[in-house]
Amino acid sequence: MNYYFITGSSKGLGKALTELLLRDENNYVYGFARSCSITHKNYHHTTIDFNDLEAVQNYSFPHLENVEQLVLINNAGLVGDVKHVGKIDPKQIILCYNVNLVAPAIIANSFISAYNDNTLEKLIINISSGAGRSAIDGWNVYCSAKSGIDMFSQVLNEEIKIDNSNIKVLSLAPGIIDTDMQVQIRAADQSNFSNIEKFIEYKNGGDLATPEATASLVHQIIEKPDLLSNVLCSVRDLS
Repeated sequence: MNYYFITGSSKGLGKALTELLLRDENNYVYGFARSCSITHKNYHHTTIDFNDLEAVQNYSFPHLENVEQLVLINNAGLVGDVKHVGKIDPKQIILCYNVNLVAPAIIANSFISAYNDNTLEKLIINISSGAGRSAIDGWNVYCSAKSGIDMFSQVLNEEIKIDNSNIKVLSLAPGIIDTDMQVQIRAADQSNFSNIEKFIEYKNGGDLATPEATASLVHQIIEKPDLLSNVLCSVRDLS
């Protein structure tokens, strides 16, 4: 069996990828989200809020049998308040860092601890963002959290080399996808986000990828991780 652990599995890219993987009866998906939107005999759902760090810490990865492929995809994320520093609700700062950086780090740590057999190949894909590699006004916390997951992945890669732990880690920018996050971004006030017109044009011009199209690209990477050689990568690197 192939086992996949996917956070944020109830909508957007996470749901599209989960549904794609479940087309193969040899795949078993463990999904994590605040709500469940998938019913399938090979799908196991854990209802969790990634802002609840105690719940994240208390999750125990299950014992698995007959493992052929083992993959963790830290996909859950949110953009948070699209506002300049000085105007952001402090609770939103905490929420954004918890969901985008702290929870994925805890989950990756637990995953590696639970499946520490060095004879078993493992893949960790941390869904990052181009925003973690560019400064965008109004997205301070989101940009810095995604930059953090990039560095977390790079340091983990160095540790993997030292420990010979048979893990491949990627920090993957998935491109601009037509999701609820984009709706929130387009609803921002221009005084808090100077590039809002560009993002409105992305939508109006049909430049947003569907979750399903992006899920297909991520699936290519899952099937052939060596398609990408650098830890910091993008779906655009496939072309």
